[in-house]
Parts: sequence; C-alpha cells; structure tokens
Amino acid sequence: MSTGDGKVARLLELGDARSQVTVAPALGGGLVGFDAKLAGGLVSVLRSAKPGANVFGLANNVLIPFSNRISGGGFVFDEAFHAVPCNIDGQEFPVHGDAFLREWEVLAATGTSATLSLPDGGIGPFRYAAELTYALEKGTLLARVRVINTGSRLPFGGGFHPWFPRRDGTGLAFDATHVWLEDARHLPTEQRPIEEAADFDFRRLRALPQSWINNAYIGWRGSATVLQPDLGLSVEITAPDMDVAIVFSPDANADFFCFEPVTHAVDAFNQQGMPGLRILEPDAEMAMEMRIAWRPETAHHAAAWKRPC
Repeated sequence: MSTGDGKVARLLELGDARSQVTVAPALGGGLVGFDAKLAGGLVSVLRSAKPGANVFGLANNVLIPFSNRISGGGFVFDEAFHAVPCNIDGQEFPVHGDAFLREWEVLAATGTSATLSLPDGGIGPFRYAAELTYALEKGTLLARVRVINTGSRLPFGGGFHPWFPRRDGTGLAFDATHVWLEDARHLPTEQRPIEEAADFDFRRLRALPQSWINNAYIGWRGSATVLQPDLGLSVEITAPDMDVAIVFSPDANADFFCFEPVTHAVDAFNQQGMPGLRILEPDAEMAMEMRIAWRPETAHHAAAWKRPC
C-alpha cells in the first residue's frame, strides 16, 4: 500500500485460527482487509483494499472528532462560532474529521492485536489525542478508540466506517426508530419514523436498494446483520456505545456498501441540541467500540429470505 507520497505504508498483520486482519497505521489507522479463514481459503468479511488505494478505498476508517459533514463553515457553541475548514479536495463541507487522514504511531503489536496512537489530532477548533486498538478474539474483530480532549470545551463525536462487499445476494437487517432523508448536498432534510419510510426500512432482512442510499438511522439498537450468501458468510456488527447508523452505497453496480456505527447524525453540530454529540471538558475523554463477528452461512439458510424486486 502507498501513503500517496510515494512511500510504502507499513502494514500490521493480525491473525488467529479463524480470521486475518491487516492494519495500515499510516493510512489513518485504517484496515486494509478483514478476512474469514474458510476451508476453501480466505473470504472477505470487509472489502479488501486494492493496491494503491487511498483512504476511501480501505476496509475500515476511524472517524474522529466527528462523523460525516458539518455545514455552514462550522458551528456555534458556548456563544462562539467555531470554524471547521474543508479537509478533502472537491468536497463542499468538512467530512469525517482528520484522524482518518493522519498517520498513527504504533504503540504495541502482537500476533492478534495492535494499539495505535494519534497524539496530536486536530481540525478547526478541535485538539485531541486518541488511542486505537484492533484485536481478534476467536475470529471476532474488536475495534476500540479512546479520545481525550486536549483543547477547550467542545462537542465531540465519531465512529467507525467499515466497507462491506456488495454482491447480488447481499442482505441487511437492523432495527431503528427514524431515518433522516438528505438533499443533493448530502445534508439532512427531514426525519421520518421508520414505519413511514418503507424504502428505507431494514427491520426485516432485505436487499440494498438498486439506487443511491446515504441515510442516517436514529434509534439504532446497536446490532445489525449482513447476510452474504454468495460468500458463504453471515456477519454481525455490534456497537453498544453508538445509537446512530449510516447506510451508504452508490447503486447496485457498486461492489461495496457501508454500515457505519456513529454517535450522531449528519450535521448534528448545526441541529438543535446537538443530538448525539458528547460535550468534553478539557482532559475529559470518550470511547467508542465496534465488533464484527462472522459465521459460515449455508446456501439453504440464505435462500430462506425473499429479496424485494
């Protein structure tokens, strides 16, 4: 893997009897791959990054100190306006903070775990230090990040951005209470009860929509199932510290989709009450954790659900 400046990124290989994970500290502390070890060989639980991929081509990104977009050039907090600059060329708004764009230091690495550090994180008004751990526990991937506010009192947020393979038979199921609709700039427009948004309802296992989806789900119950019959896998995502999930995929021609456990909806910094954001005093901290587990899935079981037309 390349860091984009001609240097070869150092990769950390983690593995146990059931799974294999590849960590790229220089690429935002992201993952290059997470594979299941099946009798026929390695199978992708998360999509595998292609050689030369940038941070948006990885298997997982870490989102700190916020998730998704902040509109209006920043936000008002404690009666002051805090400017947040754009961080990606071609984007109208800042996206996902800065941690996923930074090189992380390796604090420790074993055969089954790695701990990384970002001591000087910062974008706009945010200043923070972060520690990230990836570990394999009987084949299950644990991702845990701890964030310490090293600056002034501010609202913080974040989460994880795993990228899953998308196949013709891929199915998704999770509970949520509401879904945010978005406008052409990918900012939230209307929050609807999930019962009134049939096209966005994944409370029963169903296929991803054929067209664009990029929506934040509120009241997520903290667990989701991804069925991959074409890969012979069933995947469970759990994130007890977060109750918002974002589902993203361009269309049926894409070979990926994202299910992102996060603390807050899009542009929560500019919503009344800043829902989901966590006010951190100087030196206070917050933590977020995600687990991704897999099991073999038989073709007979996978065929039991009916995909919508």
